Amino acid sequence: MTVVDVDISCPVPERSPAELRELALVAGPELELGSAEDIIGWAVATFGARFCVASSMADAVLAHVAARVAPGVRVVFLDTGYHFAETIGTRDAVAATLPVEVVTLRPEQSVGDQDAAYGPDLWMRESDRCCALRKVEPLRRGLADYDAWATGLRRDETRNRVIAPVVGWDERLGTVKVSPLARWTQADVDDYIVEHQVLVNPLVADGYPSIGCHPCTRRVAAGDDPRSGRWAGTAKTECGIHS
Repeated sequence: MTVVDVDISCPVPERSPAELRELALVAGPELELGSAEDIIGWAVATFGARFCVASSMADAVLAHVAARVAPGVRVVFLDTGYHFAETIGTRDAVAATLPVEVVTLRPEQSVGDQDAAYGPDLWMRESDRCCALRKVEPLRRGLADYDAWATGLRRDETRNRVIAPVVGWDERLGTVKVSPLARWTQADVDDYIVEHQVLVNPLVADGYPSIGCHPCTRRVAAGDDPRSGRWAGTAKTECGIHS
């Protein structure tokens, strides 16, 4: 595997939303069969410091791939205030061990302030509103200074993600959305983790293959859908970021 070292600090031209959208629509088909490294390399060369990587800290695979291509790349983490301690620990370990700049985004309201405004346990009564307040809106604010962002989204995770392009246009956020791992399978992820000794959230080994906020995440029995522990007992499958 050939990895090209790309300078994240290279200056890039300012582009209008229309220009960014056109870039995404052209690049998606062109990069469809490219490696994750190729896709990230294109994003960094095209957007420079106006490109970042988002990570839920279930593992450090995407951050690791990005760091190999573009040392110093920003890795954005959404701290909802409801995360497991293990997830926060994984974030801190990524910041300490990889050549990346971890940027933590937080909601405008603390959990206590949200409870005061909407009543306690909003996640139980109105999970979509809770996700909007603690995930979608903070990400929207956090991405205001970026033209493009990368996610760890994979097509094999849910039916909603089957058609996810490797490079697409996120109309709601007004940004280019890059999914370098879109064509990867869970086996590809596992193989990469073993080959490169990548950090993995300890909760994965404890029966949590898909990790979100602790009130809404449950262990999953062996052989079950890995995402069935997210919003268990409800029809909800997405927080609103990828839907």
